[in-house]
Amino acid sequence: MGALIRENTVFLLLSILLLTTGWAFADSRVIIDRSGNEISAAKPFTRIISLYGAHTENLFVLGLDQEIIGVGGNETYPPKAIEKPVFSYHDDAEKFLAACPDLVLIRPMIALGYQGLVDKLKRGGILVVSLQPRGVNEMYDYWKVLGRLVGKEREAEQMVERFEAGLAAARSTVETIPATRRKRVYFEAIHSKMKTFAPNSMAVFVLEAAGGLNVAGDAVSVRGTNIAAYGKERILAQGDRIDVYLAQTGTMNSVTLARIRKETGFMAIKAVRNNNVYFVDEQIVCRPTLRLLHGIYEIGRILYPERFGGWPNAQDTKERQF
Repeated sequence: MGALIRENTVFLLLSILLLTTGWAFADSRVIIDRSGNEISAAKPFTRIISLYGAHTENLFVLGLDQEIIGVGGNETYPPKAIEKPVFSYHDDAEKFLAACPDLVLIRPMIALGYQGLVDKLKRGGILVVSLQPRGVNEMYDYWKVLGRLVGKEREAEQMVERFEAGLAAARSTVETIPATRRKRVYFEAIHSKMKTFAPNSMAVFVLEAAGGLNVAGDAVSVRGTNIAAYGKERILAQGDRIDVYLAQTGTMNSVTLARIRKETGFMAIKAVRNNNVYFVDEQIVCRPTLRLLHGIYEIGRILYPERFGGWPNAQDTKERQF
């Protein structure tokens, strides 16, 4: 298959890099994924099944299409992804083997929860690579790893350049907002469990890049994830300080405005009383893709419409990507 996996022979330097970044480049052709596998990328992989929406989206941004022969079942973007054959980590390994992929891209959740499937695919000669950045600080390297795997290294560099340019523009806009006018925000992750986002999560990065002040900066991550427990008591204790109540929407949080307004005690929250409750698609604030820029601008328009109102709308920007 042109792929070399050596799981138990990682040099000390590579181990250090893996602990700090989640993957590493061993030389010009070898990377180490989140499972600790050393992977040769001597030539581009051309028959790829992606089981994580962010991988899929980023592969399209890198310029792939025909090379993507399968995707996960929850794809919504880009539109071309929806047309691809669907695979799931619940499927039998035989379905994957019949498609003859040379690369299956997963994330750590799948590697940990469905080790049996991963092992069967490996025994069938299929390379399985687990990738997922743990924050924006790892996202650039993640894009570069994808680029290396598929022979699109220059395109990956261009993704980094585009993101940095958009981020710099947003930060320049935020710098024009006086500190005394910055909005204090509670960012809901899971309403039913009263959970917010961890301070080092991508969602909080997006919020702060848009000029929002996170009132739950003392939240503690749950098992090292992007989600943090907070609880109703702590939310209500901040009630009079919360200018804007922001909630992600999607598979993780199907909350509605009515539910938030009817939540016992929530009228103690200034933002709820004043009808400053807003929703943002989880895909543009949590997934490690270029669309994090859309998340920044969408939240910026919510918090400071007079400052961010002149930015191109998200749909226009998305159409320029594909």
